[in-house]
Amino acid sequence: MAARGAELLRPPASSGRATFLELFFDLAFVVALTRVSQRFASLGDDTGWALVSGFGRTLLLFLALWLIWSHTAWITSRYEPEQPIIQAVVVGTMFAGLIMAVTLPRAMEERALPFVAAYLMVMVVRPLVIAAALRGHPRRQVPLRLAAWASVSAPLWLAGALGPDRLRLPLWAAALAVDYLAWALGWPLPWLGAAKVRQWQIAGTHLADRHQQMFLIALGESILVIGVVFSGRDYSPIRAVAFAVAFTTSALLWRIYFHRAGLLLTDTLDRAAMPARLGAASEWTHLLLVLSVLVTSVGYELVIDDPFGRPQPCWLLFVVGGPLLFLVARMRLEYEIFGRVSRSRIIGLAVLLLATPVSAHGVPMVGLIVVAAALALVALLDALRSRGRPLEVPASPIGGTAPDVRDREA
Repeated sequence: MAARGAELLRPPASSGRATFLELFFDLAFVVALTRVSQRFASLGDDTGWALVSGFGRTLLLFLALWLIWSHTAWITSRYEPEQPIIQAVVVGTMFAGLIMAVTLPRAMEERALPFVAAYLMVMVVRPLVIAAALRGHPRRQVPLRLAAWASVSAPLWLAGALGPDRLRLPLWAAALAVDYLAWALGWPLPWLGAAKVRQWQIAGTHLADRHQQMFLIALGESILVIGVVFSGRDYSPIRAVAFAVAFTTSALLWRIYFHRAGLLLTDTLDRAAMPARLGAASEWTHLLLVLSVLVTSVGYELVIDDPFGRPQPCWLLFVVGGPLLFLVARMRLEYEIFGRVSRSRIIGLAVLLLATPVSAHGVPMVGLIVVAAALALVALLDALRSRGRPLEVPASPIGGTAPDVRDREA
């Protein structure tokens, strides 16, 4: 009986690259990330509690989307994506993600129920389908755990969708906390214990691919914002400058991410003795990286729309806060790959922090230029440090190195 359902598991000879189906799946999340950016941008005139509350609501919706995407990435790293049942699961998840995306702009208002219905279809029904397909295989317990924990949070999600509007945010925040806590703890159940993600057998190369692709999707969304906002406004030389600086900033984010650590993520997970442990850490890091790019893209929109507008807390949050979060997350990624943090990122972070008080009293355009200059400094220091040096061998303190790799390197 234990062998039944084994055909769903990824064989050792399976390709580690992401499939075309997964790239197709990501299209739904292009729409979703665009909707998240639009919700963030709608906070442009808010201040005080309204800004904090609006940011928190949008962040909650983003975290719900991220949970759907990340669970799918782990499924296709753990199971063979060429199997028809796994393909059906991915396509079904894509449809649910698209429903969440189109309802997201008003998910905290009149479209709460369809948003939650799509979310629960993925969180509750999808693992039951996988468990049924695995039949008697020992790994069947894992999707059953996921379904059990999702059933615990489901009443909170539904109560928030069907109840009074004023209770929606606290109820959904509690539900999301349950879902993330379950993920962090490994969905423990009485008498069965936990099945922590870091102990799973996965295709590390595939998971790295998926994380890199999601980061690129977020960058692509920022480019889309730059183009749409600039093309939709009256042309002026100053807006053209803002457009150019925003594009340069996105290019610098790409350069800084892929310089060494981001480029070697695939190799590191491939070499890791415990790829799932490193993959779990990278999951949280890329959550922060994707969020930072989304927040930064909202800053682009605000600056291109009104380069010399009146300073407001919201634009400082987006124009400077996004790049600050990016550098912090990038420092975390570097530690995961090499066990260290480069001085260039620390210097860039310090420059942005020191420039924040000045930027708070200046116009948005000045703030964006300061951000681009700080990121350019980081990229320049990275280039100077690595000039003439070969790529370093990853030395992850989290994932370790597989014994055969250590022997080969020695």
